[in-house]
Amino acid sequence: MSLAELHMGPLRTARRRATDPRLWVFLGLTAALSGGLVVAVAEGMADWGGPSGLALGLATISALWISGGAVTAVLGLMQPEDPRAEVPEAWRPRGATAILVTLCGEPAAPVARRLADLRRGLERLGLSAETRIFVLSDTAGDDRIAAEEEALAPLAEAGVLSYRRRAVNTGRKPGNIADWLAAEGEAHAYMLVLDADSRMTADRVRRLIHRIDTRPRTGLVQAGMTLVPGQSVFGRHQRLSSRLLSPNFGRGLAAWSGEAGNYWGHNAIMRVAAFRAAADLPVLSGRAPFGGAPLSHDFVEAAWIRRAGWAVELDADATGSAEDGPQTLAEFHRRDRRWCQGNLQHIRLLGAPGLDPVSRLHLASGIIGYLAAPIWLVLVTLTASGAVTVSGVLPVILIALVLLLPKLCALAVWLPRARTEARRQVILRASLAELALSTVVAPLVMVRQTGAVASVLMGRDCGWKSSTAPRFGLPRGVPELGVGLSLFALAALSGPAPAIWWMVPVALPLSCAPLILPALDAAA
Repeated sequence: MSLAELHMGPLRTARRRATDPRLWVFLGLTAALSGGLVVAVAEGMADWGGPSGLALGLATISALWISGGAVTAVLGLMQPEDPRAEVPEAWRPRGATAILVTLCGEPAAPVARRLADLRRGLERLGLSAETRIFVLSDTAGDDRIAAEEEALAPLAEAGVLSYRRRAVNTGRKPGNIADWLAAEGEAHAYMLVLDADSRMTADRVRRLIHRIDTRPRTGLVQAGMTLVPGQSVFGRHQRLSSRLLSPNFGRGLAAWSGEAGNYWGHNAIMRVAAFRAAADLPVLSGRAPFGGAPLSHDFVEAAWIRRAGWAVELDADATGSAEDGPQTLAEFHRRDRRWCQGNLQHIRLLGAPGLDPVSRLHLASGIIGYLAAPIWLVLVTLTASGAVTVSGVLPVILIALVLLLPKLCALAVWLPRARTEARRQVILRASLAELALSTVVAPLVMVRQTGAVASVLMGRDCGWKSSTAPRFGLPRGVPELGVGLSLFALAALSGPAPAIWWMVPVALPLSCAPLILPALDAAA
């Protein structure tokens, strides 16, 4: 492969990706499925007017979103499960790998224990000379700094890791990594990024290094991830969803993304030379929330690496790769608020010159992922109020089937693996439990995400890892309860109508939120 081929230009990259048949299969099936949903909704509308036109437009956007997820799951079923790549015993990487662990106030003692285990594992695999662990800290506050230094100092003194804390946290996490890149990047060929809550085994690290070391055009490999066991009902639900759905969905996502995959901010290995193309992230003009440095910087880094001509790949295998998940809905919403603002910032980057079309699709998908919540709430409100009348339950059934398709595809993967009837029963019970809890949680998340979108549109900046607690101390679940009771009231005032089928699955969990939320937070 020539140097020109290795560093191909962005326009040539875009032309090559546009011919990938799996991408066209994804786009074609998504268009066909969403078109069918829109036709079914249009056929069911009894009266046409301004509200009906608005509803159909919003339904089209929503149909594209849920159809894309369903088709991704179907594509996952169509992909052969690649056998886990075995690394030859005689292989040695051609360059050194830096394992970068970023901290920003998280407890350091658990991180220290995991890194000590990781170092022992790398030594056992014969990679101690080719890997170095760096802990890059942006922690502030005297007590937190003292605890962090106490936990990490013994490992630093023993040569297990290098520890550095910045006094000035310019650029947040991307700035911290950029500072390391300027100081240490020349001495390393690859960099593997972990967060404070990341878990990765030495064997998984070895396989990632081997993959990028033997593919000279690859600039980034994002490893699949699962969640560690949860401590609450909500935490266990998230892990169950991840274990059941993520493997097949990840294979589908990798299939249509191809060499223009995405980056999720951690549990990924990058070629240092490739990351230099993304280290200088754009700073958006104006004030936050739409201006300033992108909060969801990982999507942007992947797009910029791809624009520079490097392949960005997703390795959907989650073996040996995990992270912590929020244990309560309150924790989930705090993190989700920052992601919402970061993804909506991407509206201003969709038209950036030279991006791979699939990179633009990733950015657009992240945007629509948050706009979907207010779209659903508006649609439910229009039908509950009688402003839009939908006759029959066919549209509801079709939408439910599309929403269920990823879960059915996951069952199609797991059930054939079960060698006994008892294991099949376990899988079925787990799938039904996941479906039931997802059905209850989804409306609660919808209301909070709608509030997050509204907050961004009103110009409120959430900052970086700052509290998003409400200004007024309403009891938990009251906002959701208010929305649920309002939907029931609208339905009652508008008179009996088939639209009740659109409203009850959403309004009922919301109306029970003051009871549901404590139950989700309870210890499992």
